[in-house]
Amino acid sequence: MMSRFLRYAGLTGVLVALLAFFGLASEHFFTALTLTTVANEIPALTVVAVGMTWVLIIAGIDLSVGSVLALGGAVLGVALGAWGWPVSLAMGACLLAGLACGSINGAITVKWSIPSFIVTLGMLEAARGGTYLVTSSQTQYVGEAIEGMSRPFLGTHLTVAFFLSLFVVILGQILLSYTALGRRARALGSNEEAARLSGVRPGRIKVFVFAFSGFLASLGGIFQCARLSSADPNAGMGLELSAIAAVVIGGTSLMGGRGSVISSYLGVLIIAVLQAGLAQMGASEPTKRVITGGVIVAAVILDAYRNRGTGLSWLGSLFGKGRSSVPPSTPSLH
Repeated sequence: MMSRFLRYAGLTGVLVALLAFFGLASEHFFTALTLTTVANEIPALTVVAVGMTWVLIIAGIDLSVGSVLALGGAVLGVALGAWGWPVSLAMGACLLAGLACGSINGAITVKWSIPSFIVTLGMLEAARGGTYLVTSSQTQYVGEAIEGMSRPFLGTHLTVAFFLSLFVVILGQILLSYTALGRRARALGSNEEAARLSGVRPGRIKVFVFAFSGFLASLGGIFQCARLSSADPNAGMGLELSAIAAVVIGGTSLMGGRGSVISSYLGVLIIAVLQAGLAQMGASEPTKRVITGGVIVAAVILDAYRNRGTGLSWLGSLFGKGRSSVPPSTPSLH
């Protein structure tokens, strides 16, 4: 509990420091308009990062989330525009598309014991191709059908989508911290064989987690369509990298078994503030990418030092030495 509090405090301190720095460096940064604009642009990345947190905790990775987001948005746009479906059915079809993609990722990973990196890389291409086929490679305008999600909520300057994404963060953290499913997911990521011998069924957990990630990616597609009033077939390009970056900055271990949804959300905020601040300072796109990449590498190095045994075994695996002979601790399943 204390280590979790210190992690939250540390990430919050980094966020406050960034806000203070950019507030001093740019006279227009530390304003209500800028901060609410940043907050209202992150709901899609937020929900995708929640799913990615769960995937990394089980020692997997999902590279398909950006393409699945685009595919979900494409289904939504075509269903509303070309097919004339009611909003509820169109949104249901969008979410079902993401759920199907995630379930396929999980099922193939489990059935044939293929690394999730390869499976989701294939889904990245397949879902993007499906997006172009569904939309005929053209932007689908949805008009006012779902723009209610991009409107301010209860007199605030924050949108409905922002509060919905915040609810997803809270729900994701509750499931991870206070349910048997969350404990088993962490146990699976720490040591799959020990978890299996303890009665956990790894296959079921993996399929659920990847399906959950796909579902949240398509939810992100709804948020993005609401913000832009259209479904762009090129949406979500590189989103998987931003999501992984946010989760890693938040302290989720790349080796699995350890992570926090709330920490990932703080990572999303750090990335959003960093990019917005650099943009207001006039930094070029290449410069922003270099700085963001450096922050990610620093977060990975910090993770290795925070859990030095895991960090060393990861480095060892790169040179073919495999994991440490001493298995990592497995969280209690009870």
